[in-house]
Amino acid sequence: MLERDFFNRETTLVAQDLLGKVLETEVQGTKVSGIVVETEAYLGRQDPGSHSFRGKTKRNSVMFGPAGYSYVYQIYGVHFCYNVTTDHDEIPSAVLIRALEPISGINIMKQNRKKEARKDLCSGPAKLVQALGITKSINGTSAVNGPVRFFDGHLNDPFSIIETTRIGLAQGADLKLRYYIENNLYVSRK
Repeated sequence: MLERDFFNRETTLVAQDLLGKVLETEVQGTKVSGIVVETEAYLGRQDPGSHSFRGKTKRNSVMFGPAGYSYVYQIYGVHFCYNVTTDHDEIPSAVLIRALEPISGINIMKQNRKKEARKDLCSGPAKLVQALGITKSINGTSAVNGPVRFFDGHLNDPFSIIETTRIGLAQGADLKLRYYIENNLYVSRK
């Protein structure tokens, strides 16, 4: 299991180092998990694309706390996204988990997503939240020993990391803070 010290580092390093790690939760008594294959870094008050750029609100308050906590928020009034807080207490930063390669609990993912193809289960931030049964109720819980946890991965082959711009932002869109495993089939977009 990844410990708090893993998350209590500079956000871009955490975003890259999460690639290849396993994100796990439990649904109806069954472990549901996937390998992290795509992330985005959000750098706090210096980053115009970050929720914390304009200061602390009820929505983003988890970002202003310690590293290693789940930050779940709703977008477009419909979908939820999962992030883990990073860096130090005074730096309200987080890493968005954008895509996973499914490894366990595949039938639950298919049921939750109402999709059959593995590629369609976790290849986007809202998709993976739905597939893993993550809800806003876990916002603010520990990502070390809470309902969503991270573990060392088990990718057999070394991989290259692609660094590019984040997706779907109006501000901070030019910053290369999105990372993904090169040639991975489960990445949301190349």
